Amino acid sequence: MLIETLSTFPHMYDSVMGESMMKRAQEKGILEFRAHDLRDWTHDRHRTTDDDPYGGGAGLVMKCDPIFEAVEAILGKDVVEAKLAAAKGEPGGDTGCPDRASSAANETAQWAVSQSEDCLSESGHPAAPPQGESQQHRPQIVFLAPQGRPFDDAYADKLAAADHLLFICGHYEGIDERVYTLADHVISLGDYVLTSGELASMVVIDAAVRKLPGVLGAAEGPVDESFTSGLLEYPQYTRPADFRGMAVPEVLTSGNHAAIARWRREQSLARTAAARPDLIAAAEAAGRLTPADQKFLKLLEPASTGAVEGVS
Repeated sequence: MLIETLSTFPHMYDSVMGESMMKRAQEKGILEFRAHDLRDWTHDRHRTTDDDPYGGGAGLVMKCDPIFEAVEAILGKDVVEAKLAAAKGEPGGDTGCPDRASSAANETAQWAVSQSEDCLSESGHPAAPPQGESQQHRPQIVFLAPQGRPFDDAYADKLAAADHLLFICGHYEGIDERVYTLADHVISLGDYVLTSGELASMVVIDAAVRKLPGVLGAAEGPVDESFTSGLLEYPQYTRPADFRGMAVPEVLTSGNHAAIARWRREQSLARTAAARPDLIAAAEAAGRLTPADQKFLKLLEPASTGAVEGVS
């Protein structure tokens, strides 16, 4: 997998991509990473990447021209031309629906393209573009922005299936709306504000790369975790068996693998019901809860919302 980033502070990636799993993934040849400096595509002595917003207001907006020039240099002019053709509704354009929510500016700008109904999921967000062979192998451009689709483990799976990702990272007040014509994905990490898109992209890159075969030490590592099953993960313990009066649950030292599996499943259900009841509802709606799961959850209803460490 090739992951590239385009930002005004490329050295922010040095520590994250040079340590731990990200470093090992590169050493194993599983991941190739390149951080590009957007200022390399500016043409004034101040290396300007932003300007005042039209209509006034606080802050500075990142300019179109250096971003488009950079993407043309990194991915090729044909990629940019196809996306511009699609935005204008011309034949031969890149017709994959960008995986993002349109902003008000998108809906009113002359160059914008309205999302057709078949591009929308039941949630009202644009549906993901098809993950066929052509989609998997062609470069995909990713933005991090408030209007994006919420990021979750399933989205990390989708990105991990791609061969080539380019993250375009915003800064300052935001990015000129016309730049989003380049987007294949626009992602939101949550309802809060970060200093820069570099920070957000690091989270997404880590979540996707750790799913690649061979990155984690244990083959089941990325499978047996919170959210991969739709539930939060069960509590984990290691030596010593008793620490300052806090003992590891006896079932975990019993050697009874069936009892351990049952305990872990029940702990996962209990933890999820207490902290994320929305995930329990989603699992039930998707038919992922067994009759035993439902029976156990019924037992929890009169209980308080604390941890259920003693259930076996």
